[in-house]
Amino acid sequence: MEYNSREANYLWAREQVKAIKEFYVSGVLYCIVIPILIWINYQTTSFPWAVFPALGWGFGLIVTGMAANGINPLWGKEWEQRKIHELMNNENF
Repeated sequence: MEYNSREANYLWAREQVKAIKEFYVSGVLYCIVIPILIWINYQTTSFPWAVFPALGWGFGLIVTGMAANGINPLWGKEWEQRKIHELMNNENF
């Protein structure tokens, strides 16, 4: 049983590291791409269309960061634990 617990902890930690890495990569790309879009916007038109990708990607970046750090206002740790126990106790699982 201890082996399964250690393996499960390892798999969970690996997924967390992957999520954090994805957040960092997305943040770096955001810092590179959005200024380029703003520059293109400034050079081509007076309508500030670059605001839309900046806000959309920014919102996605915030959500990704929250997920990577275990912050979930809708489905917190308590909900996850209850759902895990519910699924494990389900005979069809």
